[in-house]
Amino acid sequence: MRYLDYPKIGEGYYEERLPDGLLVRVVKKRDFARKYAFLAVDFGSIDTKFTLDGEEKRVPDGIAHYLEHKMFDLPEENAMDLFAAYGGSPNAFTSYAMTAYYFSCTEQFAENLRILLRMVHTPYFTDESVEKERGIIAQEIRMYEDSAESRVGEELFGALFAEHPVRVPIAGTVESIEGITAEMLYDCHRAFYCPANMVLCVVGDVDAQEVCAIAGEVSQTGRLSLPLRDYGAKEVMTPLRSRVERRMEVSMPTFSVGFKCPPPEKGLETMRREIIGDLVAEILIGESSPLYQRLYEEGLIDAEFSAGYESVKDACLFSAGGDSKDPEAVLAALLNEAERIEREGFDPALFERLKKSALGRRTRDLDSFESICYRICAYHFDGADYFRFPEAYASVTPEDVKTFLRETVRPERAAMSVVRPKE
Repeated sequence: MRYLDYPKIGEGYYEERLPDGLLVRVVKKRDFARKYAFLAVDFGSIDTKFTLDGEEKRVPDGIAHYLEHKMFDLPEENAMDLFAAYGGSPNAFTSYAMTAYYFSCTEQFAENLRILLRMVHTPYFTDESVEKERGIIAQEIRMYEDSAESRVGEELFGALFAEHPVRVPIAGTVESIEGITAEMLYDCHRAFYCPANMVLCVVGDVDAQEVCAIAGEVSQTGRLSLPLRDYGAKEVMTPLRSRVERRMEVSMPTFSVGFKCPPPEKGLETMRREIIGDLVAEILIGESSPLYQRLYEEGLIDAEFSAGYESVKDACLFSAGGDSKDPEAVLAALLNEAERIEREGFDPALFERLKKSALGRRTRDLDSFESICYRICAYHFDGADYFRFPEAYASVTPEDVKTFLRETVRPERAAMSVVRPKE
């Protein structure tokens, strides 16, 4: 086991790749009673088309989320009951690009870790249990469909991207999950839940060697080769549709506008692009910007308005949104302000101040066990080492921000999703 030290942030982690391919990273936090373990799988809702052992497969939309639900079933009982017996507090989530299972505890950490590892490595699906889960997940999907905020975000992806599966909701649709069977769940588990496609990240006052030893107890003899994923043809930078609109039971229009971005190179450049995009958001329409103040005073945005950059396996966008009585006026103001900044520039001192502030927030976030584990795993799957973020911040220049703003916040790159009140 090796130790990687990052003196710029006063952190480091122990790392070892086990013989079965599982990558283990342990961040030591001395004198903390709480311990947190996070087992991430490089398998998300977008991974519905892939080639495994020379065979092309297409599985139903929403299957990664469906599989997450069923992984808590063990042959003898539900894993939730086992965690409860040892004082563990477990949960899980599925995103576009990742499925993760995690727990926190203050005592009996080793026992809880064994449960987590055995649960994720032990697929147990029956036709009856899969059918029973269908109604539960369909109800969850309908709940998201009744949320204006969820619909606005999902339909923005559908407007921006013509090919990339990020355009499909994470949980799929009520219709798509009808086709999911126990056999399909086993196929996806075999394809993606191999140790070489996972990262175990642990934060707390724990012994790193013991963590590796426990992980080795449930070591799998699975494949080291990974599926070949297919995210569709390369996207052009113009959106599929410039506008999508629906009416729901809301008191005021809610909207999200997105600007399509080319995917970055893997590795540290992924992190740099995120930093650049977020700095653009601060300069263009952050809370201290002239545009934010004007739109807020005019009642066109409220305190919940936000903007930022997002990247999901080659599907990248810069977006902004919230509630507004006139979403079109907000979009026009964004485009006009981007043009003005391109023409007149911005204060270099402001750039440095915003960059230092963002770096400070990211550094303070190292106090969050959840954030450390999530980011270590997510950036690893994108080929980057999260603890190198000070290096990424240092490399970002005002010219990077100008280039991003000039090339991205343009009308031909834009799509808008709006939910308006019913008549």
